[in-house]
Amino acid sequence: MELHDVWFVLIAVLWTGYFFLEGFDFGIGVLTKLLARDRKEKRVLINTIGPVWDGNEVWLLSAGGATFAAFPEWYATLFSGFYLPLLLILLCLIVRGVAFEYRVKRTGERWQANWEHAIFWTSLLPAFLWGVAFGNIVRGVKIDADMEYVGTLGDLLNPYALLGGLLTLTLFTFHGAVFAGLKTLGGIRERARKLALRLGVVSGVLAVAFLGWTQLDNGDAASLVAMAVAVLALVGAIGFTAAGREGWAFGLSGVTIVAAVAMLFLTLFPNVMPSSLNEAWSLTVTNASSTPYTLKIMTWCAGIAMPVVLLYQGWTYWVFRKRIGTQHIADAH
Repeated sequence: MELHDVWFVLIAVLWTGYFFLEGFDFGIGVLTKLLARDRKEKRVLINTIGPVWDGNEVWLLSAGGATFAAFPEWYATLFSGFYLPLLLILLCLIVRGVAFEYRVKRTGERWQANWEHAIFWTSLLPAFLWGVAFGNIVRGVKIDADMEYVGTLGDLLNPYALLGGLLTLTLFTFHGAVFAGLKTLGGIRERARKLALRLGVVSGVLAVAFLGWTQLDNGDAASLVAMAVAVLALVGAIGFTAAGREGWAFGLSGVTIVAAVAMLFLTLFPNVMPSSLNEAWSLTVTNASSTPYTLKIMTWCAGIAMPVVLLYQGWTYWVFRKRIGTQHIADAH
């Protein structure tokens, strides 16, 4: 296996980790409107991800940085062609981080309500737009012989990509509801379980439609196996949610996301960004990659840094593993 193939796999792993972790993160943000009944319950939901949300976003920074260094042509075409949606995602992530930190700086009703609105919308929009973006990457976009995107914003809003956006939004919200059931106590835990069951069914329908469409267009035996794992894991997650086994349900909802993202990358390889105008103009792991020397240096750096990051983040989740409820929220807040 060549180094550019290795880095394609590593970037796929980084994006998979990001969607697994930030998926329930986004889901919790959406659930602050759908699940919480009062300010204390909103505080409970936000506190379930309070110690970890910023660490989850490290995976996005790593995936973006790795793409820039390992596949500069891919990075350049992606960020020029998808400039507006990616800019909107980045703005949402910035405002979302500020909202988490500033919401509790004052006790005023209007102040906190405005930041809660910001948390909801800046969680919902990226959850949808990431699906649209990856749907377009897998489907192929208008790239010319100079490796430049020559389409319009309207070209990105096609039925396949929009279906991908709806899938990521509902699947992430389901993932968040299962996580809320795993991390909370009392009435909010029970309502999270009931909502997760409904979201799981909707996610299942959308997953079969989107992944089935992907398989018919670009799939092979390996992607079919990944699709089967994703669908079966989602069914299992719904079943364990109904049984009140939140730990198993969360693990399987995570497997669903991992298998679904793996399927997308399996159908993409060896392309990194197919051209819908001419297959010969597609960006591949070969023509979009950096020099072998650059990839070699990056491999050594990643081999040293990634285990440290994984150990630290795993330790963080272990420290903050206990459930919380409204009884843990001080009245002053």
